[in-house]
Amino acid sequence: MTMRTEAIRLDQNRRVLYLTKDPELIRKQLRGELRLRMCDLAVEDLLDDVNTDAMTPAWACFDHLPEEIAVNAYAGLTIGSERLFPAHALKRGGFEVIVSGHRKGVGSSRETAVQAEKWSGIRIAVAASFAPIHARNNINQGVLMTDHATLRRLEAGEAIAIEEFCAGYDPVTALIVKCGGLFPFSAALAKGEISLPKISTPARPMTMAEKIIASRLLPGQGSQFVRPGDPVMVRVDGGYSHEFTTAQVHHFLQEEMGPDYRVTDPSKFAVFEDHLIYADGVERMAPYSPKIATLRRLQREFQTHTKVRDYAAKDGQSPGICHQIAREEFVDPGDFIQATDSHTCMGGGNNALAFGVGATEYAALIQCGTTFIRVPESIRFHLEGKLPVGVTAKDLMLWILWKHALPGQTLDRVMEFGGPGLLGLDMDERATLANMATECSAKSGICEGDEHTVTWLRSRRPGASESSLRAKMVRPDADASYAGGVHVIDLSTLRPMVATPGSPEKGIPSDPTNGAFIDELGDVPIDIAYGGSCTAGKETDFDFYAQVLKAALDGGRRVAPHVSFFIQFGSAAVEQYARARGYLEVFDRAGVKTIGAGCGACIGCGPGVSETAMQVTVSAINRNYRGRSGPGQLYLASPLTVAASAIEGRLVKYSPGMFAKPRVGGYV
Repeated sequence: MTMRTEAIRLDQNRRVLYLTKDPELIRKQLRGELRLRMCDLAVEDLLDDVNTDAMTPAWACFDHLPEEIAVNAYAGLTIGSERLFPAHALKRGGFEVIVSGHRKGVGSSRETAVQAEKWSGIRIAVAASFAPIHARNNINQGVLMTDHATLRRLEAGEAIAIEEFCAGYDPVTALIVKCGGLFPFSAALAKGEISLPKISTPARPMTMAEKIIASRLLPGQGSQFVRPGDPVMVRVDGGYSHEFTTAQVHHFLQEEMGPDYRVTDPSKFAVFEDHLIYADGVERMAPYSPKIATLRRLQREFQTHTKVRDYAAKDGQSPGICHQIAREEFVDPGDFIQATDSHTCMGGGNNALAFGVGATEYAALIQCGTTFIRVPESIRFHLEGKLPVGVTAKDLMLWILWKHALPGQTLDRVMEFGGPGLLGLDMDERATLANMATECSAKSGICEGDEHTVTWLRSRRPGASESSLRAKMVRPDADASYAGGVHVIDLSTLRPMVATPGSPEKGIPSDPTNGAFIDELGDVPIDIAYGGSCTAGKETDFDFYAQVLKAALDGGRRVAPHVSFFIQFGSAAVEQYARARGYLEVFDRAGVKTIGAGCGACIGCGPGVSETAMQVTVSAINRNYRGRSGPGQLYLASPLTVAASAIEGRLVKYSPGMFAKPRVGGYV
C-alpha cells in the first residue's frame, strides 16, 4: 500500500468546472467555450446548496455501477425541463476540479453523488462548506476537498502538500485521505501497515451521543471516555440497506473481498424492499423498469449470500419503510445503528444513536461489524411547555430548520432533544424530531429515554422486559458540554409552520424571535396533498389525518374537487392500526386515496408525484428540493395542515371547529 505523499498540483491538460448561479456560464464551460478562474469570481457567484438529488436524481441511481452512474452526473440540475448537464457532459468536459458555494451535497446520503463526479474524472471538490454525509462519502471515495482560497493557489501553479488537504481532520480521517479512501485504508489496517492513534480523554461529563460511542469502543484505544473530535473505532449494533443501495454494497464487497466474502453477524443487519415498491406505477419511471428489476434481483442475491434479515416485498406488498420498521422491531435504546440512508437518524427517537452512511462505508462495516467514527459535537434543544392544539412535532422541526439550521448551528452536530416538554410528545412525534435532523444537515438526532420509551418498546418487543429496556436507556450528564449550545424552546409559543418550495429551511420570514408561520403565507391554491413517508406515515400521523377528516365529514365537507389527496402507510403495522380504528372508512368517505406501505412520492417513485411545473403540492414529507417529488411546487407542512388544506383546496392551518363554520363558496 502506497500512501499519498506527493504535493497536489493541477493537471494543465484538465480543467476546473465552476457551478455558477448563471446557467449560461455552466453551459459554456461544458462546451469548452469558456475557461473561468477563481480570481474572476466571488463565492457569491457560485451555486449554494447543490443537493445530491440534483447530482444524481433517483432514476440515475438505478444504475448501480459507478461508471454507469457517471453518465448522468448532475442530471437533476435543470432549467425548466431542460437538463443543464447532458448525458456524458461532465466526463467529456475533461474536468478534474468542481467548484460550488456553501453546503455542497445537502439532501440524501446517496454516495452516488460522489461516484458520479469521481468516475467523471473529478479528483478535487471545492466548496465553502460540505454537508456531513457527503463530505464523508468524498473521503471514503478518495476525492479531495478544499476551499476557494486553496483553489486560487492551485490555479496560480502552486503545489500544495497533502497535509493541507487533511487540515482540521482527526488523525484517522487524515490516514484515510492519505491512503486514497476507505477500502485501501481498511486493507492497510488489516495488514498492520498502519496503526490507530490512542486517545487520552480524561474522565468527563458526556452527552448522550458521547456515552453511546464510549460504551462501544474497541479494546486498546486508551480511554473509556470520549470528547468531540476523538477518532475511534467502535462496535456497530446493527444496520440496514434497501434496494436503492444494496446492489452497490454487494458489488463493492465482491470487488474488495472476493465472491466468497462474509458478513460478521448477519442477524444484526437487514435488507428492505421499500423505496422503489411503487416506481412501476409512475409513468416517467417506466423506462427504468428493467434497471429497477436488476436492483431487486441483486438485493435478493445479496440477502441469499449473506443471510441478513429479509424484509422483502411479498405479492408486490412491502412490509414498510425501513426506518419505520427498524424503530418498530429492532432499534433499542443505547444502540449504535448505521444504514445506507440519510433518514436512518429516525432511530434516535428510540434513544439510539443512528445515522446514514454511503455504500462504501456500509460495505466495510457490515463485513467486520465495526467502524471508524470521529466523535461528533452536540447541540441540545431543551423543550419546555406543551404544544398548542393544532401544532405538531413537524411544526417544531420546521421552526428549528428556519431558526437554527439555516444559520448553520446544527451542521454536523448531533441534535439532542430533552427537557420536560419532551414528555408531552409521544414516541411517533419524537421519531419526527430525530428523522428530520438530517434536513438540518446534522449528524443525527437523539431523544432522551423515559417511561414512554419503555412502554412503547415493550409493546413491540415480546421478549424484552421493562427492566432490560430501562437499563439500556441513555441520558446526558447534567453538566455535559454542548459545542452548539443549549437552546430552550417554549413549545407553547409555536404555531403551524410551512416551508416554501426549494428547501426545508425556507420558512416564511417573520419576526425572528417568533419564527416562520403559515399564517403569513397568503392565498395558495393546491392541486395535490400527500401524507406519508417515514416522517409522516406513523400511527400518530394517522391520528392527525383522521382527526381532520372526521371533522370535515361532520361538517359536510370532503376533499376539494380539484385536489388529489394521497395518504400512504409507513408500515404494515401502521395500516393495521388505521384499519382497527376505522380510519380507512373515514378516508374513503372523505375522498382520500390510500396507498400501501412503502416509500413513494417522497422520492418521486409513487402516487402523489406532481406531473407539471404548474402543480402545487402540500406534503408531510421531510424535504422539498426542486424535482424531488415531481416538477411542481412543493410546500412542506404537518399532517394536520396537509389534511386541512386538502379539504379547503388551499394552504391553511387546522383549527378545531373550522369546518363547522359557514363558508361562502366552499366545497360540500
